[in-house]
Amino acid sequence: MHIGIAPPIVIAHPAVRADWELGAGIAELTAIARTADRLGYHHLTCSEHVAVPTDVAVERGGTYWDPLATLGFLAAQTTGIRLATQVLVLGYHHPLAIAKRYGTLDVVSGGRLVLGLGVGSLREEFDLLGAHFDDRGARADDALAALRASLSQPRPEYHGTFYDFDGVVVEPHAVQPRVPLWIGGRTLRSLRRAATLGDGWVPFGLSLDESCVLLAKVDLPEGFEVVLSAGAPLDPIGSRDSVARALERRRDAGTTVVSATLASTSAAHYCEQLEALRLLGNELGLSFRTATEDRIRP
Repeated sequence: MHIGIAPPIVIAHPAVRADWELGAGIAELTAIARTADRLGYHHLTCSEHVAVPTDVAVERGGTYWDPLATLGFLAAQTTGIRLATQVLVLGYHHPLAIAKRYGTLDVVSGGRLVLGLGVGSLREEFDLLGAHFDDRGARADDALAALRASLSQPRPEYHGTFYDFDGVVVEPHAVQPRVPLWIGGRTLRSLRRAATLGDGWVPFGLSLDESCVLLAKVDLPEGFEVVLSAGAPLDPIGSRDSVARALERRRDAGTTVVSATLASTSAAHYCEQLEALRLLGNELGLSFRTATEDRIRP
């Protein structure tokens, strides 16, 4: 089981935001990303919302750093950690726009892109952007198939229900032969979509038990990633035993990648927590990247 981080600062979600994040910015985020990279963590994430209605922001938060700009900057500050969108809303983008923009990110990062993708649920944002909401599931399925046909191809071709293109050149394109697609969601339909069209499932808003109930209903393909949250923010310095139990429970449930948030009082403390979690992960037999793996990336 690998472990990655959902870093602070880039999302100001009321449920997990620490007070120190309000005055923090790119310098603190860079220090955290470099530390996670040096310690061999699997990935770091950045989510997407363009414009959150003020009443919704009370519950979900209103700060969401743009993932392309953020991950592009962090690509230049790191060498091996994967850069994961968690998640892009498929309905907000044409598949070729994703292929071009994030294919370029894959190039400049040396093949470190993970595309987390979701159908989306915030109707107000769809309406604001002029995106289709009522048939967004069917459109997302078609977009996923179009992306799979396009991401690593200089001359993509696809003929589907909503997206149809050929005779075009998209350069640069992703350098990974198969960019990992992690599909977000919290329903059985999202899991089936992930198992059919993606490479992993990254649920949100579900407990471990609820995730396991859904996972038991679907036959997953070989190599499929089950990417589960570590739950409440982890405190490996102050609550080492409870963190160990949380990670062991997820490993026993078949999780292949954990995406963790960490309790912290400052950026420096966050980096100390990363150090402590790496030591604990070593004892538990979790997988961390090595310098050799960094050197053999595409």
